[in-house]
Amino acid sequence: MITIKDVAKQAGVSVATVSRVLNNHSSSSTKTREAVLAAASALGYQPNANAQALASQNLTTIGVVVTDVTDPFFAILVKAVDQVAEQYGKTILIGIGYHHAEKEKEAIDTLLRKRCNCLVVHSKALDNHTLANYLDHVPGMVVINRVIPGYENRCVSLDNQKGTFLATQTLVHLGHKRIGYIGSNHQITDEIERQSGYLAALKHYNLPALEHAIAHSSPDFEGGEEAMIKLLSFNSNLTALIAYNDSMAAGALSVLNENNIRVPSQFSVIGFDDMPIARYLIPKLTTIRYPIDLMANYAARLALSLVNESVIKPSHTQFNPTLVRRFSTESAVEK
Repeated sequence: MITIKDVAKQAGVSVATVSRVLNNHSSSSTKTREAVLAAASALGYQPNANAQALASQNLTTIGVVVTDVTDPFFAILVKAVDQVAEQYGKTILIGIGYHHAEKEKEAIDTLLRKRCNCLVVHSKALDNHTLANYLDHVPGMVVINRVIPGYENRCVSLDNQKGTFLATQTLVHLGHKRIGYIGSNHQITDEIERQSGYLAALKHYNLPALEHAIAHSSPDFEGGEEAMIKLLSFNSNLTALIAYNDSMAAGALSVLNENNIRVPSQFSVIGFDDMPIARYLIPKLTTIRYPIDLMANYAARLALSLVNESVIKPSHTQFNPTLVRRFSTESAVEK
């Protein structure tokens, strides 16, 4: 299948330039226009239906695809994109994927039919090939919280493994040797990477991966409660815990409190994401900050710059997880 990327290579121009020519933007020079059209003709390039729809009228919206708008993580993502959209006189439309490939595809297709020339897509269920095909045909699309090989310059991500390695390292430095992990039961790269970081840190510090010290459930309050109950049922000597996210950490704190296990004097807990709830739990939650607001802001600006030369392309930034130390961690007490 011939893609817009192939046409750009043949004409010796960028994908964004090909898009402008095919969409009849006046900013393209006659020479560039002729080169692009000749390349498209020689290769037999045919824009897909969504790309043709995008060319049909002026475009004033940014599309955002998220997993679940009820999750505070995605609410922050959407708000950050909306702030950028407002700055440039645009509005946003939202699609929801619910961790299902068909739902994510339907959300992207719907936004394209609604004339969104820019997309910020958070997709965990669609395969790399499908997302690469969208990236080929939608020059203003940016993927967030995932890296598609060959399209790294249009992907914005965080090193999840580094985050949980840092969390585990923090507990080890506090003297904890029996550390548990509660993770998401969604089969996505975030979970794989976060559990991997936890295990890598244990190995680095020559600590054993304890049997029954890992439990999985839904990545929410109820899932945190369920996973914590599993850990306590199998273990009487854990002194610390790392949670997949702050919601699961909050559920775990609730179970620890119900079982008269005092945090942090008897048990330490570290979350992940640094959502607003982390500051209001008792005790306030030590967590790994996931700068999704900064990442979404960057992604929205990048998407706009890919289709509008008047928008300055943001400088490439490497986003890193950082520890936010509050009051749910303390030096280990031997059991």
